[in-house]
Amino acid sequence: MSTSTNTTGAADFDFFIGNWNAKHRRLKERLAHCQDWQEFTGTTSTIKIMGGAGNFDDNQLDMPDTPYRAATLRSFDAGSGTWSIWWLDARYPSHLDTPMRGRFQNGIGEFYADDTFAGQPIRVRFLWTVPAPDMPRWEQAFSIDGGDTWETNWVMDFERQRE
Repeated sequence: MSTSTNTTGAADFDFFIGNWNAKHRRLKERLAHCQDWQEFTGTTSTIKIMGGAGNFDDNQLDMPDTPYRAATLRSFDAGSGTWSIWWLDARYPSHLDTPMRGRFQNGIGEFYADDTFAGQPIRVRFLWTVPAPDMPRWEQAFSIDGGDTWETNWVMDFERQRE
């Protein structure tokens, strides 16, 4: 049995390894036809784990009035060629969010999960892109109609910290 992690896809998130400054833009209210955005900053530090078949990041979100920390765990399944992504919010330390699952194709990472928001079933989408070197972008969107339409409700633009 090989322990190699040089399978296609396992390096998909290598662009995100390191230390980052984040600019957050988040809708003040989700799924409420809100057009008001809240902007704030933060930092993220990402490391490889499991011999490169996963990664972990530690996040500081400097939200006005309620700054907090959170963590992301990602793991790559070489058999299916897919990633799973979990979010753990320090404000709710006993709750691990529903895992997002997906892959990168043509330089865009698309990840989906079925979840609930305010008691309503939703479909969640994460999009990962790298519009410029060392400046990746993450977007979150919700759908209440099974993915026919999407409301983007959170965008993070990252810039690599210079040593």
